[in-house]
Amino acid sequence: MENTAQYREVATFAAGCFWGVEETFLQTPGVLSTRVGYTGGTTEHPRYQDVCTGATGHAEAVEVTFDPARVSYENLLKIFWENHNPTTVDRQGPDIGSQYRSAIFFHGEEQRQQAEVSKATLEQSGKWKKPIVTQIVLALPFYEAEEYHQQYLRKRGLPSCHT
Repeated sequence: MENTAQYREVATFAAGCFWGVEETFLQTPGVLSTRVGYTGGTTEHPRYQDVCTGATGHAEAVEVTFDPARVSYENLLKIFWENHNPTTVDRQGPDIGSQYRSAIFFHGEEQRQQAEVSKATLEQSGKWKKPIVTQIVLALPFYEAEEYHQQYLRKRGLPSCHT
């Protein structure tokens, strides 16, 4: 009997406010699901109000579950780089604070290597005049954000955060 189970991998990205980042990945063929939350900090089970203070060390992030037969991790990295400014420290657009930093949280050595190569390639391309400040760090525990944050833009019929 043929195994028809879908193969799944997980990737985690922080690129500013998680609402828009999540929507970008939800529109990607091969992405099976997303969830927004908090990672990269020291506070266990933080709430949104905690993360907003900047004291938890967490970033607003999106955990992306994907089918690597349909979309590669390399392609997800490309989407990540194309959809935010990786040269601003602790800021994306109007959102300021360490919780809005640019970061790739890798799950395993292969993801780490691919992330490092993609960052170096982008730096060498000259697309950005300022240095890329994106962190590439080991994925730490991911704390799912409150339900009202999940698929926030879709639930409200909004195409993006800044409409």
